[in-house]
Amino acid sequence: MRISNRQQVEGSRERITLVPESLDDLWHLTYVLEPGDFVSGDTTRRIQRNDDQMRDTGGEREHMHVTLGVEETEFHKFSNRLRISGVIEDASREDQLGMHHTLNVEENKEIAIEKIWKPDQLDRLEEAEEATDNPDVAIVTVEEGQAHIHTVAQYGTEEYAEFTGTTGKGEYARGRDELFGELTSALSRMDTDAIILAGPGFTKQDALDFIEEEAPDLTEKITTVDTSAVGDRGVHEVLKRGAVEEVQKDTRIAKEAELIDELTKRIGEGPKVAYGAEQVQKAADFGAIEHLLILDERLRAERGDDGEWDFDVNELITTAEQKGGEVTVFSSEFAPGDQLSGFGGIAALLRYRLE
Repeated sequence: MRISNRQQVEGSRERITLVPESLDDLWHLTYVLEPGDFVSGDTTRRIQRNDDQMRDTGGEREHMHVTLGVEETEFHKFSNRLRISGVIEDASREDQLGMHHTLNVEENKEIAIEKIWKPDQLDRLEEAEEATDNPDVAIVTVEEGQAHIHTVAQYGTEEYAEFTGTTGKGEYARGRDELFGELTSALSRMDTDAIILAGPGFTKQDALDFIEEEAPDLTEKITTVDTSAVGDRGVHEVLKRGAVEEVQKDTRIAKEAELIDELTKRIGEGPKVAYGAEQVQKAADFGAIEHLLILDERLRAERGDDGEWDFDVNELITTAEQKGGEVTVFSSEFAPGDQLSGFGGIAALLRYRLE
């Protein structure tokens, strides 16, 4: 994320002009924007013409600059865009005011956001800005007969490819080499700065030996990690052990994996934990929250029209921070976020037991 300008405007509002530079940045903006904000940017809009110079052709698209009053946002990661829908509050054509429009925000497209910024939203922008220089990381998990490649993003991990093949050595060595060959070929086509090769037993070392022979340029990017599983479980182990964090400092998903493990551990032990809206609100009232965990989808719903809790989530966050607690907003795109969703989308690690 590149922030090019910040300007105080009427009341407590601030106008921040920025350029999202990656899919991660578009995802961050999904959880920064909320109904009632104003977003300005360049767009095209179909204009109906009925004049003497040009017959009506059903509308032609014209470029214009608009400011929308935000009503809804949608993150489309497969089409690399963020869709912001709302009513046109200002435009380079006055006859478009008051009409509904959708602004498609893509990578490297400048927009300006005007709103009363909440602390966690500004933190999120800062996080996105700092993450611009983080290296791109791939996690490879391999065992006999299968291999998986996952890519690491700020919003979570995604499976890039899966390979299966014959297991074992000796008479099965050819099938094994075919599996390693497919894996090596896929890694060679990826644009990554670092590769973490993980898995149980000695298979990952055999895979590394194959890669060193067939694609030596890749080996300088590779570090190895022992895990007990492959696939999603193996990726979780890699994150938990901080292997990604060593390559990509301050990665949010590694932190989320560590926090959700601590939460489940404390739930098993009993003390110093609260989960679900009612328990967490009680912990906040007592000033007992050491670390507040909240799901981005739940936070967005509570700030919009879909809220279900009988308290103000913004006040809860403010109270937790004022009394010395930390706050982490979890991504719903990643496994720890799925686990937190099972606890009502909100939980807290506490300084002491409440009961």
